[in-house]
Amino acid sequence: MNDVRRRMRVAVTGFIVLIAIAGTTVGQNKSPVAPTEQAYNQILKEAYTNFKDDTSGKNADYIPALAQVDSKLYGIVIVTTDGRIYKIGDVDQAFSIQSISKVFTLALAMEELGSEEVFKKIGSEPTGRAFNSIPAVVDMPTHAGNPYVNAGAIATASLISGANADEKWNKLLAFYGKAAGAKLSLLEDVYKSEAATNTGNKAISMLLAKYDRIYADPFDSVDVYTKACSVGVTANQLAVMGATLANNGKNPLTGVQVIKRENVPHILSAMMMAGLYDGSGGWAWHVGIPAKSGVGGGIVAVVPGKGAMAVFAPPLDEAGNSVKAQKAIAYVADKLEINVFSPAAVGLK
Repeated sequence: MNDVRRRMRVAVTGFIVLIAIAGTTVGQNKSPVAPTEQAYNQILKEAYTNFKDDTSGKNADYIPALAQVDSKLYGIVIVTTDGRIYKIGDVDQAFSIQSISKVFTLALAMEELGSEEVFKKIGSEPTGRAFNSIPAVVDMPTHAGNPYVNAGAIATASLISGANADEKWNKLLAFYGKAAGAKLSLLEDVYKSEAATNTGNKAISMLLAKYDRIYADPFDSVDVYTKACSVGVTANQLAVMGATLANNGKNPLTGVQVIKRENVPHILSAMMMAGLYDGSGGWAWHVGIPAKSGVGGGIVAVVPGKGAMAVFAPPLDEAGNSVKAQKAIAYVADKLEINVFSPAAVGLK
């Protein structure tokens, strides 16, 4: 009997030790392949220095306000899922979020309606056409295409609940702020500039109405969409928004569960397929990280379970993606081996 009791005490003690060890590991909340602080800082510095003087590309000029932005601005931020922040350059300069807003409008629509209902109403197929294509609306069986082309994004904005356009807009702005962990605001000059030149988007909204693929007043929906694109963010805030997605929808700085965790894979899959306009396929092939760009010069790239990287640099390539942002993210992705399609991303060499 004494021998039995002794063995039980040993077993219980061993179990408690195992719990303590496991608790320590979970509490640290660090990936077994997470880079060191030194590695992050060094690679970030290299990415900034390597491309700082790159003058290729040009600012978007079809929105007059964007043509006036200083083309030399350049900032890079990484935010990890455990709340570490690494940054360099012009990371506190506000710029218009533009099409990156589509990611978070989609997220709010799914919060309200559920992912399957949004999928039925919007779709998630690459159009094979320009992001603002009118023929694509006619030719695609879903007509809206996917949430990251203009037709799909306008239709998604129309799904947001609210008694009127102002209520929908304020709800979107507050939701973006939760993802960023900061109060965001409209860049009035950008909004006025876009609103004065968005005839094409109004045409798309009426064509969507023809196919019963817009779910509120067409022009009101365009206005909500235009305001969403005109929200001001910094690279620092954008990286936090991306890290919220990387962290199963929970803002890693505030601890607020902004997006339902089950919706995150849908959001990221659409980013991989259509996040960089007509450059999405090449991006997936060469870099392999879900990302979304905006013609304001920002790109946010999300590595599930690890963190996000945001880069701001206004000059764009022909597809509408920031030249320096693409190069910087690709450089960091290669150095850190974070291509989500590569076994190296989870430590398998």
